[in-house]
Amino acid sequence: MHPTRFRLIGILIVCLIGVMLALPNVLPKDMAGRLPEWLTPVNLGLDLQGGSHLLLEVEVKEVLREQLTSLVEGARAGLRKERVGYANLGVEGDAMTVKILEPERLSDARRLLQEMDREVVIEAKEGGVLVARYGEQAMRARTTAAVAQSIEIVRRRIDELGTREPTIVRQGESRILVQIPGVDDPERVKSLIGKTAKLTFHLVDATAAPGRVPPGSEVLPATERGGNLPESYVVRKKVELGGDALVDAGVSFQQNVPVVSFRFDTAGGRKFGDLTTENVGRQLAIVLDRKVISAPVIRTPIIGGSGIIEGNFTVQTAQDLALLLRAGALPAPLTVLEERTVGPDLGADSIRAGAVASALGLVFVILFMLVAYGVFGVIANLALILNLILLVACLSAIGATLTLPGIAGIVLTMGMAVDANVLIFERMREEYRNGRTVLNAMQAGFDRAIITIFDSNLTTLVAAALLFAFGTGPVRGFAVTLTIGLTTSMFTAVMVTRAMLAIWVRHARPKVLPI
Repeated sequence: MHPTRFRLIGILIVCLIGVMLALPNVLPKDMAGRLPEWLTPVNLGLDLQGGSHLLLEVEVKEVLREQLTSLVEGARAGLRKERVGYANLGVEGDAMTVKILEPERLSDARRLLQEMDREVVIEAKEGGVLVARYGEQAMRARTTAAVAQSIEIVRRRIDELGTREPTIVRQGESRILVQIPGVDDPERVKSLIGKTAKLTFHLVDATAAPGRVPPGSEVLPATERGGNLPESYVVRKKVELGGDALVDAGVSFQQNVPVVSFRFDTAGGRKFGDLTTENVGRQLAIVLDRKVISAPVIRTPIIGGSGIIEGNFTVQTAQDLALLLRAGALPAPLTVLEERTVGPDLGADSIRAGAVASALGLVFVILFMLVAYGVFGVIANLALILNLILLVACLSAIGATLTLPGIAGIVLTMGMAVDANVLIFERMREEYRNGRTVLNAMQAGFDRAIITIFDSNLTTLVAAALLFAFGTGPVRGFAVTLTIGLTTSMFTAVMVTRAMLAIWVRHARPKVLPI
């Protein structure tokens, strides 16, 4: 009951920071928008703001089939080059099979296939048949990569909606959970993220005259306009190479100038090498969704399946182009497993119901503490209000999303916050009745109740940790608010209440315990 000045200053600083972080949640939107970026209100979840909820599944089997098809094309070219006779080359189930006609060349064919892809496991069967399939670890890596790339593409497409704080997370091995607050048109969302964007490479038709489009060519708009950049390009309709052969793209530097590097798979690299060798000096248009995102000049033949795109790039524009190349098309189709829409009216009703429940709970708790403990109840109520402010401040600081179960966690926290004060005050009353002085009774009340408070909160924290570890979505939101609320209630019930009671005792100097 004799707090040091350092402790009082520390408590005051924590409270002031909490008030500052919680302030954007009560300010009008126009005023909150003028605050610094690190001062943001709590994000409202799908059930409070309304929006669309989609559970998607990535068809990873299609990824495997594409990989095997690419392996078949590479094997066909390699076996012909090495003059190895073969038959029945193709994909069967989850493996590539080929029959080698000359038994003495079986080892050469096996070595060739292994050099094409080190991750395939090759098995020799009767009749000179070779079976190549990806191992479990390679399949898991490809599944992970396909889902990660799909999430990246879905996120980029959803960003076009202009929504704030969409939730796009992986669920399980091959599923993607998409929650978009503020959007109540699921058809638009599905059409945006479910369509496989098409990336293609075309030659720019240099013979086109102004106002005339030669046969076999078409006019496509450019994504970047202004300055010396044309608004559109006349390109050949023939698709020289599809974006499905692109396996990677990134940003690199040449003489401190950012460029975009890219890499194709085996079959795509061979086609791209032939294309650039035969068309040195011509422009190659990179087309995404029938819009030209870049049209670089082929300066030299690009052999080996990788190359660079030079241009008037900044680091940011080079990163954007690399992202477009990577995210040009979904690696596999997406299937909608679950679809749910929450209207904004229902979300507003949820907010209203949550606010009413919180207000009623707060009022009843405050009245109970005033009636039961008088002056001490006033101090406990001040600590309770401060606890709510700190709880909202923590949610804002970590960028948490508040859902309806989260509001339930806040309401539960209010009861548990005063529960600690009830334990302390009842212990004080018991010690005072046993003959202690006012100051000693208050000191003993805090010292002896703290163990009980710690044990009860610890068991609840264990339950909250299990909910967060094994729960999903709203269940985790409840666990987060409950955990933060327990932490802030420990601070306010023990530290803040104790400090305020100590200050009150110094000034009031009561002769009897007023509870």
